[in-house]
Amino acid sequence: MRAPLGNFDNAGRALDRLEELTPPVADAVRAWSGDVPVEQLVYVDTDPAIADTAVFAEHHGPGLLDQSANCVVVAGKRGGESTPAACVVLSRTRVDVNGVVRRQLGARKASFAAMDTAVGETGMEYGGITPIGLPASWPLLVDSAVLDTEWVLIGSGRRRGKLIVPGKIFGGLPGAVVLEGLGV
Repeated sequence: MRAPLGNFDNAGRALDRLEELTPPVADAVRAWSGDVPVEQLVYVDTDPAIADTAVFAEHHGPGLLDQSANCVVVAGKRGGESTPAACVVLSRTRVDVNGVVRRQLGARKASFAAMDTAVGETGMEYGGITPIGLPASWPLLVDSAVLDTEWVLIGSGRRRGKLIVPGKIFGGLPGAVVLEGLGV
């Protein structure tokens, strides 16, 4: 199978590569019910040593930098309570944690979640966290520009491998809230 973007030697339908995914991501793909057919979710096998976006794009094609998104775990705090959430923004931007995220979560303070928390609560590897398969109770804040991108390269739940999916799927994921200006 040829991936819809980038230059990859090993691409296939995510549904056929469930063993390559972490359990929460594999479960989400297996139970897929989005507007986009599950067959359009593509898994590409990649070297975990070059998983970071800039290095990855340099190796697999510089155009990928404009078609990649990052999923970061944040925590909003108010009155001793902490609310976890995930944010998806295009890789060429950064999450507006202290503005858009803080206001959306109704928090006094917002920050990136500790690595142990992000990994422990998602069941995914740090550097490979993806919005597909996150805890259903979490808000998923998605920058509107991600939905406007035809194909998006995101993590697969592991540092080894990536998913390529139509950008429009992110608005239909559990807990998704589409926001303007989340990525700055």
